[in-house]
Amino acid sequence: MARLFPLLALTAWLAAAQPPKIGEINFYGLHKLSGDKLLASLALRPGDPLPPSKGDLEERIGEMEGVIDARVEAVCCQGAGTALFIGIEERGAPHFSTRGDPVGSATIPEELVERYRDFVSAKARAQAAELRPIEDAFTTAAKDQLSVLRDTLRNSSEADQRAAATAIIAFAPKKSDIINDLQYALQDPDESVRANAARALKEIAIQARKAGDPSVRIAPVWLIEMLNSLALGDRLQAVQTLVVLTDRPNTAAVDQLRERAIPALSDMARWKTLEYALPAFLLLGRVARIPEAELQDQWKKGDREPVIRQAAAKR
Repeated sequence: MARLFPLLALTAWLAAAQPPKIGEINFYGLHKLSGDKLLASLALRPGDPLPPSKGDLEERIGEMEGVIDARVEAVCCQGAGTALFIGIEERGAPHFSTRGDPVGSATIPEELVERYRDFVSAKARAQAAELRPIEDAFTTAAKDQLSVLRDTLRNSSEADQRAAATAIIAFAPKKSDIINDLQYALQDPDESVRANAARALKEIAIQARKAGDPSVRIAPVWLIEMLNSLALGDRLQAVQTLVVLTDRPNTAAVDQLRERAIPALSDMARWKTLEYALPAFLLLGRVARIPEAELQDQWKKGDREPVIRQAAAKR
């Protein structure tokens, strides 16, 4: 999986080398404004150097008629270039709302915060041997300090505390006990907290399916709402989790996707960066009730539009 970078961080990271070039350009949230018009206005095209300022680019997009807000993310590295994702929220379009920032003083022990930082580092480096003892410690903490983790997840004013609590609470031995906590975290104002919650729900869904555990019920509603987020990470985490939730027949989830998610999924399924487009394409195929084998065949042929149209016709 390619790595997601804020545009400024990516530019600084590569500043000492040859300036990175824009490769594929992907859009989401466009309804009235066209991608071609947007790029023409920005004088932006594949092969150009990556713009040096994320903030300036977002500000220019935000000044366009009918645009409420904009978000630009860069993904390194896609072939010889850097994939650019441009998200728009137009006036009157669906809006993903989160709760306000908590103002409480709840915290988890500093030892757990340090272990969480080690956990994030080991995950990034794919160090399974380092992860095992940390995960064992998290399992113990989630069992013995569940009330503290819940309080911190809901009432800490510090985003890093809430992110750590969200990641750790997912290791509770009885997963059905903490589904509501993770669903709550999907509405957190901080992206890292929401990402930890979505990842945890995805893993829990996979484990429950393997174990045949009917007590684990994950509602898709907030994951579907995240598909309208301006934050690319929200969309990516949500769509991956929804794919898992619909891997087996899930009428309620598919019905909600049909009612609320077709435009957002269509945006994502059209992305030129294929590894990011595939999960949304699969969900649209499930909405359209296309057999998985046929769906995979159409993907291999690069034949995406018929699937998108069939899903849209189900609305």
